[in-house]
Amino acid sequence: MDKTEWKDQIKLQTQAAGMYRAEFQPAIDALAEILEQRDKVYQQYLDEGSQAVVVHVQDRGATNTKKNPLLQVWMDLNAQALAYWRDLGLTPSGLKKINEKAMEKPKKSALAEAMKALNG
Repeated sequence: MDKTEWKDQIKLQTQAAGMYRAEFQPAIDALAEILEQRDKVYQQYLDEGSQAVVVHVQDRGATNTKKNPLLQVWMDLNAQALAYWRDLGLTPSGLKKINEKAMEKPKKSALAEAMKALNG
């Protein structure tokens, strides 16, 4: 997805979670940019053969293997995105930090329980 599509998706997710605030728009914009870059890097990784490990030739001719730099960038972008998702309340821990009551099960009052018992 491109940045605009990601912005729309993130806004819908925050609204569905009851966490959308207009003040969050800069964070939504930043997250959308990160996700667009992540998608581009992943597509490049796929286009280049999806190799998790690549051969690296050093300047003196020695060869060794290392993690594919595209995969590393993709993982770094995922970590950055996760931080924004948490801040926007789009993960369970993030939602709990922002609004603990949203994650709690509603407590039943003693009076309501007593009235229910009396009514059968």
